[in-house]
Amino acid sequence: MSIEKKYLKSKHVCKVTFHVPHSAADGAKTAFLVGEFNDWAMHTLPMKRQKDGSFKLTIDLPKGKEYQFRYLLDDDRWENDWSADHYCYSEFGNCENSVVEV
Repeated sequence: MSIEKKYLKSKHVCKVTFHVPHSAADGAKTAFLVGEFNDWAMHTLPMKRQKDGSFKLTIDLPKGKEYQFRYLLDDDRWENDWSADHYCYSEFGNCENSVVEV
């Protein structure tokens, strides 16, 4: 998994590309990016499936913050991002969330 950040000089946002590789998708048909930036709404940020079976999505996030998130694969499997800036415990689900800093 990977996270690519592109800071825009003209705006106070960062273009963040989230990527779930084919190996991590493990045959998933759908993937959604779910996190603080969309109030943990499960189906508002669908990721685009690539020809190789991976998933990608680019969103704009305001700079100077950090955001917790996870990936939802096939509506039944939650995954963290292996390249997250760090992780933090979540009492909802008794798990850790990925964190991206921008």
